[in-house]
Amino acid sequence: MYGYHGRFLRVDLDRLTCEDMPIPEEVYRKYIGGATLGAHLIAPHVRRGMDPLAGDAPLVFAVGPLTLSPIPMVSRYAVAGVSPLTGFWGEATSGGDFPFRLKGAGYDGVFVTGRAEKPVYLLVEDGTPSIRDAAHLWGKNAYETQEEIRRELGTKGLGMAAIGEAGERLVKTAGIQNDAGRMAGRCGLGALMGSKNLKAVVASGNKRPPHADPAGVSRLAREAHETIRMNFLSIAYREYGTLLYSDMAMTLADVPARYFTKSVFPVEKVTGQALRQRYTVENYACAGCPIGCGRVVKNFDGSHTIDGPEYETVMALGPLCMNFDLDSIIRANHLCNAHGIDTIAAGVAIAYAMYLYEKGVISREEAGMEIRWGDGQAVVRLVEMIVKGEGIGRLLARGTLAMARHYGRDESEAAQIKGMEIPMHDPRAFHGMAISYATGPRGACHLKGDYYSVELGTPVLEYMILPGDRLSSEGKAESAAKYQNLKDLYDALTLCKFSPLSVTQICAIMKAVTGWEVTPDELLVTGERSINLKRVINNVLGVTSEHDRVPGICLEPLEEGSTAGTSPDMELMLKEYYEFRGWDRDTGRPARDRLERLGLEKEAKLLYG
Repeated sequence: MYGYHGRFLRVDLDRLTCEDMPIPEEVYRKYIGGATLGAHLIAPHVRRGMDPLAGDAPLVFAVGPLTLSPIPMVSRYAVAGVSPLTGFWGEATSGGDFPFRLKGAGYDGVFVTGRAEKPVYLLVEDGTPSIRDAAHLWGKNAYETQEEIRRELGTKGLGMAAIGEAGERLVKTAGIQNDAGRMAGRCGLGALMGSKNLKAVVASGNKRPPHADPAGVSRLAREAHETIRMNFLSIAYREYGTLLYSDMAMTLADVPARYFTKSVFPVEKVTGQALRQRYTVENYACAGCPIGCGRVVKNFDGSHTIDGPEYETVMALGPLCMNFDLDSIIRANHLCNAHGIDTIAAGVAIAYAMYLYEKGVISREEAGMEIRWGDGQAVVRLVEMIVKGEGIGRLLARGTLAMARHYGRDESEAAQIKGMEIPMHDPRAFHGMAISYATGPRGACHLKGDYYSVELGTPVLEYMILPGDRLSSEGKAESAAKYQNLKDLYDALTLCKFSPLSVTQICAIMKAVTGWEVTPDELLVTGERSINLKRVINNVLGVTSEHDRVPGICLEPLEEGSTAGTSPDMELMLKEYYEFRGWDRDTGRPARDRLERLGLEKEAKLLYG
């Protein structure tokens, strides 16, 4: 087998045991790796009404066939399980050094079940696993945890994924941090890790699986580096990080402001340029990445070095709350990273609290403070309260859907889909994003796929996914569905979403790494299989067509900006989408024959018996 070790590590925390879990080559060919292979492994354990935080609920860490190869932008991993936040399918991805270390330790992933009686961490060194005591680490934040483990082990080349206080406290928006400020942030999978008393996964080693065509891999890696070097967006990401998009996004009304009720604001205060002008900023790159889109803010407050915020974080803790104070945004971001909180979920919940405070639904007495638009210190304080479970922070930590239900508000006011908060790309700005949000496998997600990038001039010629009228709904669903298939593959390959490689290049790389002949059409079918597999899991967990809805707060036409007076036609796009997918319009289930045609016979039996 090429490109893979051919095994996962199976960890039973009830018995504190580790054993090899062989994976046949035909399974890899069918599901590739990452989140898709994780879904395949988790599916048999899913049942209606299951508690995501129960001991028997599985948690998977997985890399892909390209991880640890010289191909650039492939040091990523996926975490998967049933989401504690939504109760439906959950996955999150992150980059950094940890993915390379995990694969270098001799495994393609880790499958965890059970709950340790006391806090532990998993250590995998050169193919040898052990479960170590972590009682002394409990209560430490993610940065402190990594530092302490490094001191304790005294080993160079360690990669770690750890939870902070939020994961320990089972906060439903808790993420898993690896390396310096990199976060598998969405779906609350840090709480799933905390429920198992698993403080960290630590890996090291240099066990590289062989490649089918080493010379071909080297040549294709050089070509990929050249493609990246010549790509305009790569240059812009290197200079300004993901914040490069801020001013264009505001012009396109793509940045939701004042809790999805505005689109015009002083964007010049929260751009990549503003960050560079105010602070000393350096780049951070994941292992093997020539771009370095991550930011590090040097000498923050005159002395501290602190992780820099990404676009989603700045917009969620900034304009969404009408907060344009970069100091408070950076502080809040660091708190989220250190203690393990999804910044998108936190920002949307805080903005909703400000919205409700303005309407008199939340009182000063209940909040213990004023929660007014634009108050950066209130944003920081509310993040602290979410982390520590203090006062109103306990409610905000449960997400906007829980907040709406708590106050008896119409659920269309909660900016979420399937329980997960909507990211910082307004669905009114790109109608293809609206249908992608509504039908995404983990809820509102700007990465499954990021259809706004197509409309901004990044076509996929192999599948004729072409830019069009961003404010048109007609005929948009088929292209959006194909794009979902493609982008779901990235999290199976564990390839960065910012990679500018073409589908044809990816197929050539797959052949050189694994030896498999894969055509672009076959690759797209694999992505379709992935989307449908996760849909079956969601259906088993209770998802129906009624869950494929964008809330009214995010559809009501705005009175300002470039989308003024317009709104996506969700009924038209859902009709076209369901027809293309072969999903039943009433139940939201994939047709049995469609599942069987995709090789998902076992999954069809889960739905249809």
